[in-house]
This record gives sequence, C-alpha cells and structure tokens, in this order.
Amino acid sequence: MGHTATPGDDDMTDDRETTRWRTFWARGGWWRSALVVVAYFVVFQAGSLLFAPLLATVTDPAMVVLVFTALPIALGGIILVAFALSTGQLRTLFGHQPIGGRWWMWIAVAIVLVFNALRFATTDYADAGFTLALAWLVAGLFIGFAEEFLTRGIVVQFMRRAGYGEIVVAVVSAALFAAMHAGNLLTGQALFPTVVQLLYTFAFGLCMYLTLRVTGNLIWPILLHASTDPSIFLQSTHPADTPVAAFAGLGNIAVIVAGLILLIFIRGRVTPPQHVTTVG
Repeated sequence: MGHTATPGDDDMTDDRETTRWRTFWARGGWWRSALVVVAYFVVFQAGSLLFAPLLATVTDPAMVVLVFTALPIALGGIILVAFALSTGQLRTLFGHQPIGGRWWMWIAVAIVLVFNALRFATTDYADAGFTLALAWLVAGLFIGFAEEFLTRGIVVQFMRRAGYGEIVVAVVSAALFAAMHAGNLLTGQALFPTVVQLLYTFAFGLCMYLTLRVTGNLIWPILLHASTDPSIFLQSTHPADTPVAAFAGLGNIAVIVAGLILLIFIRGRVTPPQHVTTVG
C-alpha cells in the first residue's frame, strides 16, 4: 500500500537533509577544509572565465582590475557566505576567538601593517591615477574578505573542531591559502616566481593567523589583508622616486622571515566541541 503524503512530510525531509548537511561539516578536519578551498578555487576560476570575453573590450586599467580581479573574488565571497549560512557557522566565524593571543603575536601585525603603510606612502598616485588606486582599494576589500573568511575563518574553525593543536591549525590554514596561489601557473606565470609567491603567501598566512589570535576577531585579518594587495600592486607598478620606496619593497622578505620564525612559538589547543582553551 502506497504512502500518503501529509502536509508536513516535505518540511520534515528538508529538516533531515539540513541536519545531515550541517552534521557532515560540523566534524571539520583537514580534508573538509581542503575540499572547501578547492571548491572556492574552482568558483573563482569559473568567474574569471565568465568575464574573459570582456577582455577585448575593457582597456581602462581600473576597469580591468574591477572586472577581472574584484568581480570573480566577490562572487566567491558571496558563495562562501551562503555556505557558512547553510552550515550554521556564520555567527561563530565572526564571534570572539575561543583562544587568546600573546604579546609577541603583535610582531606579525606590526610588520605587515608598517610595510603596507610604507608602500602606500611610496606610491606615485599621479602616475597611477585616482581611478586605478580606488579600483585596487575596492578589489583589496573583496580579496581580504573572501580569502580570510575562507582560510582564517572556515578552515581554522574546521581544524579546531577536529581537535588539532594550534600549530597544525596555523600551518594547514596557511598552506591552503598558499596553495590557492599556485593557480597563477595557469595564467602563464613562470615557475620560479610562483614558488617564491607560495613561500610568501604561506608566511603571510601565518601572520594573518597570528593577527586572528591576538586581535580576537576575524574582521582584523580581513582588514589587514585588504590593505596588503592594493599596497603591493600599486607600489610595485607605480613606485615613487624616493629612497624609502626601495626599503618598502623589502616588505615581502620581512613577512617571510617573521612568519617562519614566529611559527616556532605557536602553542595552544581548542577542545571541541565546547571550544575550551588549554595552553601547552
């Protein structure tokens, strides 16, 4: 005898599916973290291909930045927020961190912030133009949000839920962040500069993790990251003719050294699922 549907059957099915979906992601772990990062990378690449036909018609440098950098990353960021909502993580991602920082973690914040400020101060804005500078600032906000929301937000939370120590959390989140930039090989970037970029992005990822720890909230690595990409691209392509500009160009090296050294001192563990802090 067939089953007779009742008005509440569809709602019950939807509730069970939502519960299974959330339960699956609530377990966390490194491979779920990698899965989300790969999905984001695919979405970003698809977004880039989506806007590729405009390449022949868009010639203004500012519009190139907005169309081929900002828009695909904005699309990825929207999907990440939708994913976090579907898994019930959004509120906790922007909540106060369940484990505190130490005074020495401010070194990572200071190094990134100082060199970002130096690069902004040694950019020739007359040469770059107002619209290009503004376009990079907008793109930087999208980049900072999407990449930090993913790697210092979702990935860090997944790793902690699986019970990993904070040094593993830091390394995995930074490694996945760096791995995303290996995709520059697909755009024709040579192998050696890509390897150097991977080393830099790994160390930068560690600095962003330390920023998350010491400030206690995801918004601060987002904003610090949002100022990094515009400062690098503007200063490297439109440097001011001053002695300080050469020193500002050493920022990537400073980040690499700081990130790798400070990694040694990372300690702590968040006990799942209560997120109780213990310090090792």
